[in-house]
Amino acid sequence: MKGSTSWRWLLKKQYFLFDGIVCGARMKQLPFMGVVCTVMLFIIYRTTNYQHQQTEMDSRSNPFYTSKYIGEDTTGLNSLPRGIIEAKSDLDLKPLWTTSSSKSQINVRSSSNLLAMPVGIKQKQNVNTIVQKFLPENFTIILFHYDGNVNGWSDLEWSREAVHIVAHNQTKWWFAKRFLHPAVVSIYDYIFLWDEDLGVNNFHPGRYLEIVKSEGLEISQPALDPNSTGIHHRITVRKRTKIFHSRRVYDYRGSTKCLDDSEGPPCTGFVEGMAPVFSKSAWQCAWHLIQNDLVHGWGMDIKLGYCAQGDPTKKVGVVDSEYVVHQSIQTLGGPSATKVSKLEDTKVKRHTVDVRSEIRRQSTIELQKFKERWERAVDEDKKWVDPFPLTRKRKLRRNNKRNFSKV
Repeated sequence: MKGSTSWRWLLKKQYFLFDGIVCGARMKQLPFMGVVCTVMLFIIYRTTNYQHQQTEMDSRSNPFYTSKYIGEDTTGLNSLPRGIIEAKSDLDLKPLWTTSSSKSQINVRSSSNLLAMPVGIKQKQNVNTIVQKFLPENFTIILFHYDGNVNGWSDLEWSREAVHIVAHNQTKWWFAKRFLHPAVVSIYDYIFLWDEDLGVNNFHPGRYLEIVKSEGLEISQPALDPNSTGIHHRITVRKRTKIFHSRRVYDYRGSTKCLDDSEGPPCTGFVEGMAPVFSKSAWQCAWHLIQNDLVHGWGMDIKLGYCAQGDPTKKVGVVDSEYVVHQSIQTLGGPSATKVSKLEDTKVKRHTVDVRSEIRRQSTIELQKFKERWERAVDEDKKWVDPFPLTRKRKLRRNNKRNFSKV
């Protein structure tokens, strides 16, 4: 009986000893498990963060896949596998069929920059001079014919390689809004949206782009020769000793005074509408700034700095070493038209329309509308923060004046 009791006691002792060992092992494992869990959580965090960064990079490299740029409703794309979606395009002409020679030509002729101009047949010689400057630099050329005359350009050798779009009496900004959507021109690094009346004897597009890239300019224009006839803002005039400039000028003439303490356009970080050059990112923003119904584009140049992808005093500039002559030849709309009585035999002029005056009057109306839309958009978008301190100060002063007048 005593032997049996001793045996049982020995078994219990072993059991408690084993249980204690297990419990102790478990206690010792707790810190180790905590380390393992921490490492796993860190790995999960890094993996999730990496995936998020990749998504952000994808959206920047191909932003037109997202609903923000494709449209409000993208549910129609859900039926397609993501890899088949082609959200980009270009304006390069493609052959109807390919041969070995055409394949090699396509590979060589793949353009990375775009020149787009509104043109009329009266400016054919000058446009030809401009295009001849750009063709050796492998530009895609697109001509917006506002006079309806396309056949008149067929004798030019490069005409068949250019893209021709016709719409009677439409402006550069009308064409750009409808045919230069960011998804269509996203393949191009730089978009030259020029007028047709620029003299380019002292301009080389290759050297110009080298300067733009080295200086990090997102929005730029070639400087204007001081002898140009259409100078509206002194900041665009060439400085002979500079390669480029983006800072203020000192102009005591006219309504705009650019003094020592002047900030913002048109005294700093400003380009005008006759020869702007946009980077891909800047054009993506600028296209959305163009108002669909305000076709003359007045007022938009003052706001282009918001599309500079950074500080406009550093990202917007005028290139002095490559400059042009603005000839200010206005042919859109034709010369002043005369409405004659239906009774042609009397040859009595009933009413004369000054086309240039009417266009200027309409442009002034559109300028006021653009200003009003900008102010309304700023007031309505409560989450929007003006990135430029000067305009924030102006808005604060304006609001203080409003509040004071109410009192």
